[in-house]
Amino acid sequence: MALVRIEGDDLVVVIEGLNRLWAFKSSLTIPLANVRGATADPGITAEPKGIRAPGAHVPGVITAGTFHQDGEKVFWEVKDPSKAVVVELADEKYARLVLQVDDPRATVALVEKALA
Repeated sequence: MALVRIEGDDLVVVIEGLNRLWAFKSSLTIPLANVRGATADPGITAEPKGIRAPGAHVPGVITAGTFHQDGEKVFWEVKDPSKAVVVELADEKYARLVLQVDDPRATVALVEKALA
């Protein structure tokens, strides 16, 4: 699971527990100026992921790490699709972050409030 918080002018994502191993990252820091928005999207896990490099993908178990699709990099960290949130980015290494969070609605509200 990922913890999402706002620190000053940054969106900070902290990957918890063993998921750090599968995702090959422990945290991400993104300037809020490069965050376009966030949505709760449990259906995104059914879409094609692309080529993983590096990362892990075991259908129905975990999708974590960097995936390349259609010329874009997407960071995934999801075990439970019902808790998936998509954060859209601009001018960053990743085009999107697909994250499992404890409370998708609260996370989306946190990001949208920080952008307002």
